[in-house]
Amino acid sequence: MDQQKMGAFLKKLRNEKNLTQEQLAEKFNTSRRSVSRWEGGYNLPDIDILLEMSDFYGVELKELLNGERKNEQMKNEEKETTIAVADYNIERSLKDARVVIGFFIAGFIGIIMSIILHFVDIGDSFFSGLVLGLCNGIGPGSMLVGLLYACSNNKRLREEKSRLMSRR
Repeated sequence: MDQQKMGAFLKKLRNEKNLTQEQLAEKFNTSRRSVSRWEGGYNLPDIDILLEMSDFYGVELKELLNGERKNEQMKNEEKETTIAVADYNIERSLKDARVVIGFFIAGFIGIIMSIILHFVDIGDSFFSGLVLGLCNGIGPGSMLVGLLYACSNNKRLREEKSRLMSRR
């Protein structure tokens, strides 16, 4: 972070609002000398004052810290990238949700079939035992697989977030 550049930007923003250092100091409950030191690049405002300044001047905190406004092309590119990433994440989440829901529906159907087969006399043949065994296994098994899939997906998302955060 270039304090001189940031100070010049703070001065420019103040001048755009047609304020004196004294008026700005009053606005942020500080001294004119503090404002002068910020604008000269000798000191930095506290973070709470920077957040207030960001709102007051209508600029992002990142712009204040960088000492310059983003140009319109950068804003549009950033917005397009953010939208594309959001769309990608939504599609991926929907796909994962469909998989989990599919496993739970299969499990629910298996459990219902198992219950029905317990109350209906289907005989003691090999085939009836096989069907009953499959239903008894498919129900809880599918739900367990769905749960494991959801957990592993959640772990993968946390790892991706951690990787992204470490790039900053």
